[in-house]
Amino acid sequence: MTHVERHRVVVTTDSEGAAVAYTDKPLTGEIVNVDYIKTDFADTVDFAIVLEGSGLGLWTQENVTASKTVSPMQPAHSQAGVALLYADSGEPVSRPIYAAAERAKFTIANGGSLKTGTFVVVVA
Repeated sequence: MTHVERHRVVVTTDSEGAAVAYTDKPLTGEIVNVDYIKTDFADTVDFAIVLEGSGLGLWTQENVTASKTVSPMQPAHSQAGVALLYADSGEPVSRPIYAAAERAKFTIANGGSLKTGTFVVVVA
């Protein structure tokens, strides 16, 4: 049986509509989902979510208008550092993103003055 954890982060912007927040503790394991739960962030909210230590991107999007869930993946590469592609379609091969004892960092812009949104990171 797989152990799954949810890490909830409530983010409130400053008067300029910006904020930086982190998960309360480091994450270890596969990043399964990142949920955005809209409270009252402006419909122009932009966010970038990365793993603090490695800098791996989990989700970057502009002008998010509604609650949404993503399942982040990263491109796979050969031992020569070349992107792997599916032979039949030429589409990139993706693989899960793993965190190794690092927090998720949430950078918010254009969220509106003193507005709030919630993120939940699911780790297995």
